[in-house]
Amino acid sequence: MKKFVVVLFLSLLCAVNISAQNTNSSVTTQSSAAVEKKKRPPIFRATKDQVREAQRSLKSIETGKLSDADRDLVKAFQASNGLKQTGTLNRATLEKMNIALTDKQKALPVNMSSYASADDKVAKEKKPRKPVFRASKDQIVLAQRMLKEKGFYSGDETGKLDPETRDGIKKFQESVKMKETGTLNRATLEAMKIELTDKQRAM
Repeated sequence: MKKFVVVLFLSLLCAVNISAQNTNSSVTTQSSAAVEKKKRPPIFRATKDQVREAQRSLKSIETGKLSDADRDLVKAFQASNGLKQTGTLNRATLEKMNIALTDKQKALPVNMSSYASADDKVAKEKKPRKPVFRASKDQIVLAQRMLKEKGFYSGDETGKLDPETRDGIKKFQESVKMKETGTLNRATLEAMKIELTDKQRAM
């Protein structure tokens, strides 16, 4: 009977040890997973002031928020400066624009994937660049005149796409249920009944 009790006691002791080991293993796995989660690199974000400065540099409306049109301008800037065309104001792009970083941003490591690789350059060379649609000075003057008549613009007919003119274009685009880009793209000129040049028609 004593032998039976001893065997039973030893069996229970082994079972408790195995259970404790499994629990420790589970805790270790969970804690290592938590450490891995914590190790994720912080995300680089441009401040509102930096976005405004970038928009000023790109000759866009200074809203402090990147629009789709702004992102296209950022991509064009990145393409001409050896950067990956992300359309975002990452560290490499801000530095190329000579826009000062915050102390917090300086502490973040540089992401090398922001720079265009040799493969990207080869692909870019092979693929012909799509021509950019631009309104002529005469077309801008006609647009400003038309916007004035409709009460969307109160400035002079300068032939320049200044912020006031872009605001007027946005109001016009909103009135005809178009995407509010603030740019005189092909669709906007056609909606304004402004004649396109031969070059613009060929695009």
